[in-house]
Amino acid sequence: MSKSDSELEFEALLDYLKLNCSYDLSGYKEGTLMRRVQYRMQQLEIENYGNYLQYLQNHYDESVSLFNTILINYSGFFRDRYSWDYLANQIIPQIITRKQSDEKIRVWSAGCASGQEVYTLVMLLAEALGIEQCLQRVQIFATDVDEDAVSEARRASYSEIEVANIPSDLLSKYFEQIQQRYVFDSKLRRTIIFGVHDLAKNAPMSKMDLVVCRNVLIYFKPETQAKTLIRFHFGLTNNGFLFLGNSEGLTNNSHIFTPVSLKHRIFVKGQSLTLQDHLLLQPRTDTKKAVNPLTTQIHMWKAAFLASPLAQLAVDRSGRVLLANQQANTLFNLNISHIGAQVKDLEIARLINPSTLINLLDRDSVKPSAVRRSRAAGSDNRHSSLARKHVEWVTDNHTIYLDIYTTLISDESGKALGTNLTFIDVTRNILLEDEIERLNSALTKVTQELKETTEVLHTTRQQFDSTQKELESVHQEMQFRNYF
Repeated sequence: MSKSDSELEFEALLDYLKLNCSYDLSGYKEGTLMRRVQYRMQQLEIENYGNYLQYLQNHYDESVSLFNTILINYSGFFRDRYSWDYLANQIIPQIITRKQSDEKIRVWSAGCASGQEVYTLVMLLAEALGIEQCLQRVQIFATDVDEDAVSEARRASYSEIEVANIPSDLLSKYFEQIQQRYVFDSKLRRTIIFGVHDLAKNAPMSKMDLVVCRNVLIYFKPETQAKTLIRFHFGLTNNGFLFLGNSEGLTNNSHIFTPVSLKHRIFVKGQSLTLQDHLLLQPRTDTKKAVNPLTTQIHMWKAAFLASPLAQLAVDRSGRVLLANQQANTLFNLNISHIGAQVKDLEIARLINPSTLINLLDRDSVKPSAVRRSRAAGSDNRHSSLARKHVEWVTDNHTIYLDIYTTLISDESGKALGTNLTFIDVTRNILLEDEIERLNSALTKVTQELKETTEVLHTTRQQFDSTQKELESVHQEMQFRNYF
């Protein structure tokens, strides 16, 4: 059965996230993913996956918001309290008893979210061992695929509502109240190593006595769940324990773990992995899709267009906006709703005469044009262009000057597909030219004044010399009279 347009658009969205954002969501349940993506789309008032993909391409930070929406990093201290009590009273004592007095106890909190789970573990271990022994012997690895969640977990700072489920004696013992926040004990935090880790892809932590992974597997496809459980099996020591969430089970991997308490979802490492388990984790055949070179080229061209430092618009034959990069969005105050709009209906029409676009597209009607001249010169007709220099763009906030290049885009047969509009901000150049012109004018004026002053000085000098000569003549005459 062929896929619907919506399903194809959703697949294109996932491919984009994988290729351009390094978010491989192929291991997550499709229904869950769709609901989370649709929730994010509703927040942005975007109706379909195709438009949302366009929005992602034009807003580079959106992928982070989407990823956070998909993961929903919810956690809580002592979530499902009776299960934690069972862990504290039945499992942790067994782990301690099996160890030598100076032997390390290694615990992995997989999918730690914002840290409540891992700090719950530290408190239980510190209560069982004593704080000093806990500092010396316990090593906890806290990982999550979400880097922001890991950073929040490292800070270990929580609101009054977030710590409401912590017993009062433990709260006062292990937390310091700083203003309106509760911060976990800084010394005990040294027992924890935080890191970003993808359960669906990365190798497991090793030699673990206890793996805690609660309410994470429920978001994975069955195959991804199976692979993750095999990785946990690799990571656990013999007779190591696995603690899952109340809604999670072992699906097809029941043979590699033995239930300790199904009610509390606690299991112990069971028999060795089978050949089938190894093949599931590392399949013999490469099932990757063949890469289409043309598709790769298109991705590269599109990425270059969107990442260009120059404002650019792509317009189809009918004058509709097909694509705009972030620079154009910022310059002309465009958004996702303007994709598909007619250029003539946008403010940008003040800069671009839509009839110019039509004339350039209708190549036979351009007489004479840059297209005709490029033909006569033997250039590539598929990329003919027109240019306008120093076009003034006036808004309520500023006035800038743009050089606008309108480039015809044609297919191999010469049929016009649309135009690419490139806008180069030359305001600084024009201001510099104006300043140079002003300085040249001032210099000319000063030069003229200097010339006039020089001429006055020259005349004055001549008059002075003439007067000097007259005085000398008078002086000589007076000396002559006095002599006789």
